[in-house]
Amino acid sequence: MGTDENRTTATGTEATTAALTTAATATRYAVAPGHRVNVRSGPSTQYPIVRALPLGATVAIACQKNGEWISGPYGTTRIWDNIAPGEYISDAYVRTGSDGFVAPRCA
Repeated sequence: MGTDENRTTATGTEATTAALTTAATATRYAVAPGHRVNVRSGPSTQYPIVRALPLGATVAIACQKNGEWISGPYGTTRIWDNIAPGEYISDAYVRTGSDGFVAPRCA
């Protein structure tokens, strides 16, 4: 039996778990003080609300994509932050310290 037979490859589930583990250890950004931000299933207010973030929340941004224009405490932007699989919040409510992208673009 050669060593090649003992090797395993990452499945989709293992890759997703690895990405979530990386996101969990990534930089966390503060959500605007005094705001309970709605988390949506896509990058627009037309998508259903999945949950609301509590006051004082911080988020890790897995990736970002353009979507609906939103005005918030940190300006007007069309950047939406993916904070978990199927969960997006407008970057207008996240203090990233930048008006542009701070994470890779979502596929």
